[in-house]
Amino acid sequence: MINRCEWSQKSEIYSKYHDEEWGKPLHDDKKLFEFLILEGMQAGLSWITILKKRDSFRIAFENFDVHKVARFDRQKIEELMFDSGIIRNRMKIEASINNAQRFLEVVEEFGSFDRYIWGFVDQKPIINRWTKLSEIPAKTELSDCISEDLKRRGFKFVGSTIVYSHLQATGMINDHLVTCFCHPDNQ
Repeated sequence: MINRCEWSQKSEIYSKYHDEEWGKPLHDDKKLFEFLILEGMQAGLSWITILKKRDSFRIAFENFDVHKVARFDRQKIEELMFDSGIIRNRMKIEASINNAQRFLEVVEEFGSFDRYIWGFVDQKPIINRWTKLSEIPAKTELSDCISEDLKRRGFKFVGSTIVYSHLQATGMINDHLVTCFCHPDNQ
């Protein structure tokens, strides 16, 4: 039997996400944008809800093409409000469009969102060595700092807890338990 982080054993969709994505260093701007949108949509909801709707989000958000999302207009917002496959929260939808625009500004300034966001960790993942799920924080000084900077740049739905989840999802922080087969010490 494979040892996994406890949370990932609740469903097949969690196990697949855990094994194939969570905690793996991600440097593709398109995927970084996808996780930024999905994490914002998740605010107040469970991650499994987002994972189950992920394919619908990909369709609704033009396969997370940041240039297309940045140009979404009022008509597109109304269309998305009737899309039962996604989270139909006007504030979150509008924040996603805003965040696409801010994302492009960051790309303009830094050359890529990857260069900007990974700069907070000197381009190297932080490898934690937790033994229990209860040890993993919901936010840290790092996520506070990044959240503050994103907000200063005009991003929405980027509180410290959402940012910490983004850091975990994109492998900037590896929070796999030390007993998990995905922890770098076990690779």
